[in-house]
Amino acid sequence: MKAGFLDKLNSDIVLRDYDPPEPEDDQVTVEQTYTGVCFRDILTQQGFFPRVSLPVIPGHEIGGKIVKIGKNVENFHVGDRVSSLIYIPCGKCRYCLSGNENLCTEKIAYGEKINGGYSRYVNVSERSLVKVPPEVAEEAVPIAACVIGMLYHAIAKMGKIQKGDYVLITGAGGGVGVHAIQMVKALGGHPIAESGSKWKEEELYRLGAEHIVSPENDYSKEVKEITGGGADIVLEDVGMATFSKSLRSIRTGGRMVVIGNLKPEPVELPLGLIILKGNSIKGSISSTRDDLKMGLDLLRSKIHPEIGGKINLESINDGYREMLDRKILGRLLIKYR
Repeated sequence: MKAGFLDKLNSDIVLRDYDPPEPEDDQVTVEQTYTGVCFRDILTQQGFFPRVSLPVIPGHEIGGKIVKIGKNVENFHVGDRVSSLIYIPCGKCRYCLSGNENLCTEKIAYGEKINGGYSRYVNVSERSLVKVPPEVAEEAVPIAACVIGMLYHAIAKMGKIQKGDYVLITGAGGGVGVHAIQMVKALGGHPIAESGSKWKEEELYRLGAEHIVSPENDYSKEVKEITGGGADIVLEDVGMATFSKSLRSIRTGGRMVVIGNLKPEPVELPLGLIILKGNSIKGSISSTRDDLKMGLDLLRSKIHPEIGGKINLESINDGYREMLDRKILGRLLIKYR
């Protein structure tokens, strides 16, 4: 079979023949129908993550059906549908033992340190896996951790959303943002979408956005008018381009949860504003197995996978360019059959 390889930073993904090795003792081999393409994959290609081991098969949005198991695997069997975390937790540290494995300092990221999902068959650690309920659509399986579980962790656990809260979502037209709108609605909040793509507005309203603001304006004033004082939560998924306006959109006592940074560059942090308004800023990274389970449960009925395109692996470089040009609404998937 063919797999996509990143051989050099800032270079295209190259397709080569690839036969995955037999799974190690604690691994399973997963046959994928789809794998997700995340903007982090592009940042990996561009060299923003220092722990990348080249050459590597990129992709961390992994899921499908188990076709082989290692001899020490106890909780999974051939034929199980599974969804994977985007990393392998060590399983031994204080974070892993307390159910906060997303903070594990020894975790190993798929598609960066070890081969990931840009191949039909991929070996995955048992520690990364959760079984998928039968009601969950095949397209939703690979994005359950990186998108849905991650959003549940950010909005429910870190943002501590309450029913009736106003939540400003930056980058709302992207693969994360369109699902964040649905997550906020599912958790009882009022989503406000920030998007600079006019052609996406009708779809954002369809997904549940109650208001849309544009990055071309100082939308903090508009958000304050909409909410009567400011957003309870800002879900910051863009970074430098929106950070300042987002910070000024928060109500007194509100909070910002940072989940994305499209251009990894420093932002200005006005300490006086944060102190005087009693605001908090939290980073939120990835998802735990419990978050992944909750994400899969939400995908059974309350959240619909919003897929902006399905491409063959041969078209991955074109897919990257379309993502960079903001031509895709929702998540991009690679299809293997």
